[in-house]
Amino acid sequence: MTGTDPTPDTPTLFDRALLADPHAGYARLREACPVARTTTPDGAPVWVVTRYEDVRAALTDRRLSLNKQTSTSTGKHGASMPPSLDAHLLNMDPPDHTRLRRLVAPAFTARSVGRLRPAIQQRTDELLDRFQDGSADVMTALATPLALAVICDVLGIAEEDRRDFRTWTDTLRSPAADAAPTSRRALHDLHGFLVELIAGKRDHPGDDLLTQMITAREDGDQLSEPELVALSFLLLFAGYDNSANLVGNTVLALLTHHETLRSLRSGALGVGRVVDEVMRWNSPSMLASRRFAREDTHIGGVRITAGERIWMSLASANRDPQQFSNPDQFDVDRPEGGHLGFGHGIHYCLGSALARMETEIATEALVRRFPSLRLAHPEETFEWCGSFQNRGPLKLPVIW
Repeated sequence: MTGTDPTPDTPTLFDRALLADPHAGYARLREACPVARTTTPDGAPVWVVTRYEDVRAALTDRRLSLNKQTSTSTGKHGASMPPSLDAHLLNMDPPDHTRLRRLVAPAFTARSVGRLRPAIQQRTDELLDRFQDGSADVMTALATPLALAVICDVLGIAEEDRRDFRTWTDTLRSPAADAAPTSRRALHDLHGFLVELIAGKRDHPGDDLLTQMITAREDGDQLSEPELVALSFLLLFAGYDNSANLVGNTVLALLTHHETLRSLRSGALGVGRVVDEVMRWNSPSMLASRRFAREDTHIGGVRITAGERIWMSLASANRDPQQFSNPDQFDVDRPEGGHLGFGHGIHYCLGSALARMETEIATEALVRRFPSLRLAHPEETFEWCGSFQNRGPLKLPVIW
């Protein structure tokens, strides 16, 4: 195999079959073609890396860049994100990435986000208080509104502004096929809102992470206005979708593994171990942020040409039998660590501590509040979000 362009009839891996059962699809790919050439849904050529050893190495390979300027191709629609919202950590390499991460990292330490624990617990309890009549949808009644509330608390967004915020984010998370003008308008409005939010925080600092980022300084350096806007936008989408899906995936894992659920309820098992195994077994992040080859290089023995796009499948790597025994089994006692659910290397998820804490609080409160909680329908009837990048149930109906 070489880094030549795919033929016009090259099929995309990211079809309905993969969305329906991604773990089975990636298992076949790992065995047959661990570094595969395909196309994205919008027609962009891309390499997909699926084996743990190759994925882990690629995540720290300095020959691979996150900067889109190194790309030699785009899809049919090209780059749709305005530059004002695109200049964030997931599009940067050192030294720019190093500088920004150093400035914002103190706001995301376990100690810093730990101060949010009482507020997250209160939000969770308020949402659970609304569970009535013996049934609910965990995604719409708990996971999604909690993720939105937490991210708004993190950014210091006032309660009266959250309705518009929810409208914009919902539009951008799930746009209709013909909704490009609506999405552009939502991006424009959200950008203006973030600019005003940051200006307001400068005049009236709050006890929130956005204020911490605004005031962060090191050796006289601090974040610029465009950097603050782009980082706030990244925090919004990384925190919103992934946190909601992690809560859903964790609850689903427990309700389909009854012995693990009993151990959690009895106190014999800590919820942190459950969340950690969910991040390996059914992570909400299926793919790492795309990279571009800076130069002609090889991954897994396959030649990749400079400028070509590369995706590392975290979902596939985390179920690689060469790294994990019985990888398709959900096992909170497994001896192997080192999953890649939050990434690896300098781009390890900055918000991992917040995502873990939020999921642990929500999950433990839910299963303890409702001792007879169970699925309302068989797992195989559930629909999953229609994204090749994210993994989470669209709905998670439960009864008690």
